[in-house]
Amino acid sequence: MEAAALSPTAASRPLPLLSTAPARRLQALLPPLPLFPRRRLRPSARPRGLGRVCVGDGMARRGSARKSGMLVRSSSSVESATHEVGTASSGEWSGGAIRRRFLDFYAARGHKILPSSSLVPDDPTVFLTIAGMLQFKPIFLGKEPRRVPCATTSQKCIRTNDIENVGRTTRHQTFFEMLGNFSFGDYFKKEAITWAWELTTKEFGLPPERLWISVFEDDDEAFSIWHNEVGVPKERIKRLGEEDNFWTSGATGPCGPCSEIYYDFYPEKGSSDADLGDDSRFIEFYNLVFMQFNKKDDGSLEPLKQKNIDTGMGLERMARILQKVPNNYETDLIFPIIEKAASMAIVSYSTADDAMKTNLKIIGDHMRAVVYLISDGVIPSNIGRGYVVRRLIRRVVRTGRLIGIRGDGHGNSEGAFLPSLAEVAIGLSMEIDPDVESRRKSILGELQREELRFVQTLERGEKLLDELLDEALLSAGNNGSKPCLSGKDVFLLYDTYGFPLEITDEIAGERGVSVDIKGFDIEMENQRKQSQAAHNVVKLSVGNETEIVKSIPDTEFLGYDSLSATAVVKGLLVNGNPVSAVSEGSDVEIVLDRTPFYAESGGQVGDNGFLYVYGEDAKQKAVIEINDVQKSLGNIFVHKGTIKQGSVEVGKEIDAAVDAKLRQGAKVHHTATHLLQSALKSVIGAETSQAGSLVAFDRLRFDFNFHRPLSEEELMKIESLVNEWVGSGTHLETKVMNLQDAKNAGAIAMFGEKYGEQVRVVEVPGVSMELCGGTHVSNTAEIRGFKIISEQGIASGVRRIEAVAGDAFVEYICARDNYMRRLCSSLKVKAEDVNSRVETILEELRSARNEVSSLRSKIAVLKAASLASKATNADNVRVVVENMGEVDADGLKSAAEYLVDALEDPAAVILGSSPGDGKVSLVAAFSPGVVKMGIQAGKFVGGIAKLCGGGGGGKPNFAQAGGRKPENLPGALEKARDEIVAAISSKSS
Repeated sequence: MEAAALSPTAASRPLPLLSTAPARRLQALLPPLPLFPRRRLRPSARPRGLGRVCVGDGMARRGSARKSGMLVRSSSSVESATHEVGTASSGEWSGGAIRRRFLDFYAARGHKILPSSSLVPDDPTVFLTIAGMLQFKPIFLGKEPRRVPCATTSQKCIRTNDIENVGRTTRHQTFFEMLGNFSFGDYFKKEAITWAWELTTKEFGLPPERLWISVFEDDDEAFSIWHNEVGVPKERIKRLGEEDNFWTSGATGPCGPCSEIYYDFYPEKGSSDADLGDDSRFIEFYNLVFMQFNKKDDGSLEPLKQKNIDTGMGLERMARILQKVPNNYETDLIFPIIEKAASMAIVSYSTADDAMKTNLKIIGDHMRAVVYLISDGVIPSNIGRGYVVRRLIRRVVRTGRLIGIRGDGHGNSEGAFLPSLAEVAIGLSMEIDPDVESRRKSILGELQREELRFVQTLERGEKLLDELLDEALLSAGNNGSKPCLSGKDVFLLYDTYGFPLEITDEIAGERGVSVDIKGFDIEMENQRKQSQAAHNVVKLSVGNETEIVKSIPDTEFLGYDSLSATAVVKGLLVNGNPVSAVSEGSDVEIVLDRTPFYAESGGQVGDNGFLYVYGEDAKQKAVIEINDVQKSLGNIFVHKGTIKQGSVEVGKEIDAAVDAKLRQGAKVHHTATHLLQSALKSVIGAETSQAGSLVAFDRLRFDFNFHRPLSEEELMKIESLVNEWVGSGTHLETKVMNLQDAKNAGAIAMFGEKYGEQVRVVEVPGVSMELCGGTHVSNTAEIRGFKIISEQGIASGVRRIEAVAGDAFVEYICARDNYMRRLCSSLKVKAEDVNSRVETILEELRSARNEVSSLRSKIAVLKAASLASKATNADNVRVVVENMGEVDADGLKSAAEYLVDALEDPAAVILGSSPGDGKVSLVAAFSPGVVKMGIQAGKFVGGIAKLCGGGGGGKPNFAQAGGRKPENLPGALEKARDEIVAAISSKSS
C-alpha cells in the first residue's frame, strides 16, 4: 500500500517569490521543481510492506498524523531538547564511527559484513533500491540458498515519494543509509531484541530511560522479551495495530510482526498519554521485522519453516541523536554540503531564517542523491531513473539560484555551481562507496553539462510562454471569451521548462491572461500518482515457483567446456504451470539437472539447440528445439522451446546439444565487447563506463556513458585498436577468484551482472580484465575481424555502438563490397572516385532544384498578379484571401510579398496551398497600416494553421505556417477571411 497522499491545493503550492520584475526574475532564477506536488506538511505516512522500514529517510511511521492530529513542527521544536548520550562526547560520534560501530558489533556476533548494493536494483519489480533487505530478497523467498547464516550491511537507499517534505521536517531525505542486520533462519526474536538493546544502550550509550518500544498488538512474545528479559517498563512499551506494526510484503507472501525503538527528546513529559506518533517528542530509529508467517490467498497465516530477521537503523537518525543536533541535515553526513552551499550564497546558516535553512537542507540532501545515482550509472534523461536524477538536479539548481548562488565558486560567474557542491559530497563518500571517488570526473562533468543545458531549456521556455500568451489572447479575441492559459500548458511550462506556477501566473496577469489553476493541479496530481506507482514497495510472493525450487537444485552448467551432455529432466512447465509430461507440438519450459546451454545473463543471449530423448532401443523418441534459455528462481536454467517430435516426461534422461555455430558467434561478440570497452577507455577516457550491452549471435551492442558523439577519427582509432588486439592472437585467461581480490586486481564488472563472493574473471592479458560469467573465445584470433556499423545517442549522456565480428564481420564486409561494386558500375567510376562523383551529382541536383524553385516562384507571382483585382475592401483595408492550389511554400511566400506590395497600404494578404504529400502551406502578409492597427501576422496565421492540423508564426508583418490536413484548407481560409475582416472592423471602430 502506498503512503497516503493529499491532493495539491492552492494553499499547498510553493509560496510566491519576492515581488520583482518578472523578466529580471526569470533571468536570475533557474526553476524546478518538486518531483511531486507540495502538500501540507505532516508526519509521513508509511506504506505497508517493505516501505515501512524505508520511507523518507527510512523510518517514518504509518498513520502518525492521524494519531497525533498534529502538523509537523519545524526543527526548532526539538532544538531546545537537552540530553546526555552515554559518556561519549558528540564529537566522537561521527557518521563514519556510527557506521563502523554498528557493523563491527554484529560482525563480532557472527554476521558477515557485506557491501552495499547498487542504487539500481537487480530486480524488475523495484525502481530504485529503497531498503537494506533488497539484495537478500531471493534468500527470504527461498529462491536462492543462503550463502551465510546472517549478515550486516550499510545500504545506500533512495526514496523520492516524500520529496516535498525534504528540508521541512527534521528527518525526511531522498538519499539515506540503512544499517541492518539480517538472519536467514539462524536466530530470531530473542537475539534480535537483546542485541538491538545492547547495541543501543551499551555500544551507543543511549540512556535506557529515554527509549520507548512499540510491538504488534498480538505479539505477546516480543512484549515479554522486552519487559521480562530486557527490563523495559511496561508503560514504555506500546502495543500498536496491524497498520503500524505488522510487516507484509504484499497481498500474499512472507510477513510478520515488527518492533521499533524510539528515542524520547522530552522524557520529563512522562508516560501518561504519550503518543509515539508525536514527531516533536519521539523519533523512531531502529525497526526489527520478525518474518515468521506466510500470508495465503485467503488471508490466513501459516508459519514459515525458516524464520528470518530483517532490521533497519537509520544512520542519519542515529547520528542526529548522538551528535545532539536538531535534525538529520545538521549531522556530519550532510552538513558539510550545506555549509558549502551557504558560503557560495554568501549567507550564514546559523543566522539564516527558516526559509533559507530549508532551501539549504534541500540542496544538501539532493546533492548526495544525484552524486550516488550518477556514480551508479543513472544518467539524467526524460525517462525512468534518469528522469528522477534530472528532476532532482533541476530542483537543486532552482533552489540554489533562489538563495543567490551565482557562478561556479571559482571566479566564473557564468559557470555551473553543482560541481563545486558535488566535490564535497564525493569527499564524504569514501566509507560507504569508494567507487564514487574513482568516478569523480564523470560525475562532475555530467552535473556541469546538465546545469548549463537547463539554462538553455529555460530560454526556450520563455519563448514558449510568450507564444502561448499570444495564442490565448488571439483565441479570446476571436471567441469573445476571457483569455486563459490551460492547465496543460501551464504544467508543460512547469514540468518541461522549469517555470514555477507563480511566475507564469504573474507574467500572464500582466498580459491580461488568467491561469487555469485547477487544471494545473489535476496535471500535477496525475504526475504524482504515476511517480508513486514506480515500484516503491518490494514485492515478495510464495507460490508454485517456490515449490519447484524446494525440489530442484541449482542447474550445473557444463557449457564452458562442452557443447553437449546427458542430463535428466527435473521439471516441465507449460504456461508457467508444472506438468509431468508434454507432447508433440507444445511449447514447453524444461529444467534439467545439468546443461551445456548458456542462460541469458551479462548481456549475452541464451543458447539455441536441441534436446533428444532416446528409447531403450537407442531409437530417437523425441526432439525438442530450444530457442532460448533463461535463469530463473535463483540459479536454475529454464530451457524454452517446442516439442517437434514425440513427448517428454519428468525424470527422463535426455541428450542436450548446443548449436555450435551460434555459440561461436556469441563467444566472438562477447570477447569483442570486452576489447571494445578497453578501446573506448583508451581513446575517449578511462572515466567512461558501460551502461548496457547485448551480445547476440550476429552482432554486439554496447552502451556507454559519454556526453558527445564520437568523431570519425575516434571511431577509426577504436576500430583499429580492437583489430590490432584481434590480430595479436592473444590467449585468454579465465580463473575463479574472491570478489574483493578480483576488484583489487583491477577487474571491472559487466553491466547488469550479479556477483557472489566467488567470481569468474576473464582476462585478455595486457588489454582487458573483467568479471564475467559469459562464454568467450580461447584466443583473440578467433574473432577474425571487428567492424563498427553505427554510433549514436540513445539518451542524454548515453551513446551506443553496434558492431560485428567473426562470421558476421565477414558477411558484413562482403555485402558492403557487393554494394560498392554495383554503385561503381552504375556511376561508371572506380571505387576511389565514388565520393567525388556523388558530390558532383548532388551539386547538379541542388542547382536544378534551385532553378525549379525559382521558376515556381515566378509562376506563383504571375498567378498572384491576377488576384490583385479580386481584393475586397474592409473599412478601407484591401484584403486578399485565396487558395493557390499546389504552389509550394517558397512560391506562396513570393506571391504574398508581391501582392502586399502591389496593393495600396493598408492591405492584408492571406494565402494557402496544398503542395502535395498531405501538406498545407499558409502565409500571411500585412502592410504597415494593418500592423499599426494591432493585427499581427504571426499570431493570426498560427490560429488558422491549427485548423489544418499544424502551426506556425513569425513577425507582425509576415508569417508562415504549415499543416497536415489539406482537406481542411478551404474551411480554414474561409474562417481566415471572416476573422481578418472582423478584426479590421473591430480595430477601425
